[in-house]
Amino acid sequence: MKIFAANWKLQKGPRETRTFFTELLKATETKAKMIFFPSAISLEAAAETLKNSSVEFGAQNCYFEEKGAFTGENSAAVVKEIGAQWVLIGHSERRKLFHESDSEIAKKIQLAHKLALKPMLCIGESLEERKAGKTREVLQAQLEEALRSQDKTKDLVIAYEPVWAIGTGVVATPDQVRETHAWIDEDLQGFGFSKRPPLLYGGSVKADNAKELVQIPNVDGFLIGGASLEVKSYLDIVRSITN
Repeated sequence: MKIFAANWKLQKGPRETRTFFTELLKATETKAKMIFFPSAISLEAAAETLKNSSVEFGAQNCYFEEKGAFTGENSAAVVKEIGAQWVLIGHSERRKLFHESDSEIAKKIQLAHKLALKPMLCIGESLEERKAGKTREVLQAQLEEALRSQDKTKDLVIAYEPVWAIGTGVVATPDQVRETHAWIDEDLQGFGFSKRPPLLYGGSVKADNAKELVQIPNVDGFLIGGASLEVKSYLDIVRSITN
């Protein structure tokens, strides 16, 4: 089953979140795996509206300590208490804007697993790194630091997002996606997972390119940004593949 994850970033308050999911649940006819990452302040609204549905949700970030004097951070324990199943970890904006290190990301994954949350680990390279031919080197380093100490039997999803293709309207070519996902798949084999984690592609995904991209080997779904903010555009992506 393909995965259609949605990162809303700093969009949609509780009222908009309830409206979106109410409309989504009425319109949904597919058995696709749908996962949403609302903003932290809208997580409870998501939990209320999605209760008893097959649509899953999670936080866009968490701190690597369960509790304590960490003003402004998200508690993974509270995320779990609300009823979320997932936490997005290591998104490029967290790495770049908030200077998250690979070691911090590793600790967040460990805590998520401890609390029976499913981590979705984001990895990706900048345009400068790609132009310098360092894409695989960068991704290998991110994977190694984040995954080497993890329990390889626990649930995990990897989302590859070329930083230069996020919110820019620029999409990696099918050949670029094919090559990069093949590298990631090959590198993951060296970690000893009981089952290779699903690999998602994220970067300006829309209905008009999703069908082609999902046919590439090792593309198990998408991490969708702007196109997930409207029910129609999100379901257009889902239906372009599942119908």
